[in-house]
Amino acid sequence: MKWIILILILGISVLHHDVWWWTSKERVFGFIPIGLAWHAFISIAASMIWVIAVFTCWPDELDKRFDQLDATAAESGSEEE
Repeated sequence: MKWIILILILGISVLHHDVWWWTSKERVFGFIPIGLAWHAFISIAASMIWVIAVFTCWPDELDKRFDQLDATAAESGSEEE
């Protein structure tokens, strides 16, 4: 899955440079320049790729380590009181 995420990131990085719409006068919804609409799409796609990357590639060891630290902090905090 990490390779798929990497390919998606590289693909969206290439698509971000939209030289094909720099001189276009076309409008989306009648008022948004197509270049601006394209960048809005790229931003939404990038955030979706990020969400997929976090949910599929996040190492479980980090969550376990922080859970252990929280438990240790809670135990040491209760001993001081």
